[in-house]
Amino acid sequence: MSSVTNHYKTLKISPTATQAEIKQAYRRLVKIFHPDSHSSKADHEEIVRLNAAYEILGDAQHRQSYDRQISDPSEQQSPTAPNVSRQQTQTARDADEQMEQWLIKVYKPVNRMLNSILKPLKKEIDELSADPFDDELIEKFQLYIETSREFLKKAHNFLTSMPNPSNVAGVAAHLYYCINQVGDGIEELHLFTLNYDDRHLHTGQELFRIAARLRREAQDELKIKS
Repeated sequence: MSSVTNHYKTLKISPTATQAEIKQAYRRLVKIFHPDSHSSKADHEEIVRLNAAYEILGDAQHRQSYDRQISDPSEQQSPTAPNVSRQQTQTARDADEQMEQWLIKVYKPVNRMLNSILKPLKKEIDELSADPFDDELIEKFQLYIETSREFLKKAHNFLTSMPNPSNVAGVAAHLYYCINQVGDGIEELHLFTLNYDDRHLHTGQELFRIAARLRREAQDELKIKS
């Protein structure tokens, strides 16, 4: 068990925590350690660890597999290494294949979903600004919000569909932050449609700007690794 990272300890929760408690702990810690928090505790590496932990524990099936692994040492790899050189070559090849699969099955669809949310915002707000109290315009804006929620749900499902390889942990972390910011931004835009308070509209736009920056940073980091 010593070779397996204790994700429960990372999130500062009990192994018996509910899925809701896991999500709550993750979001609380991300707010503390996120670079944009301007906190003295801001720590990118800690964020990477938090995301790695939540990627496993936040998904019920991944969590069950992880729980079995830490409770059954026989599932862990044997320390024997008869041919170190050949093993290292195979490990590097496996890592490249895992990264390629992750890019195809996770990164690309997540990036596409996020773009489908972020790109139309300016046009939608420009159209709404003609008359925010017009029923047809507000209904069209509400449709954009609901569509964005569906895209966000799909993006989250893709992101949690498989573990991210360690060599793209930073890219995955940026996508996690981006999805969180987009989710909060969508809720702010929704609140505007309920009370027409411009503060919600401005906050939603700002959260989307942060999300767009995080998405670009994920793209830039991926280019460096490619």
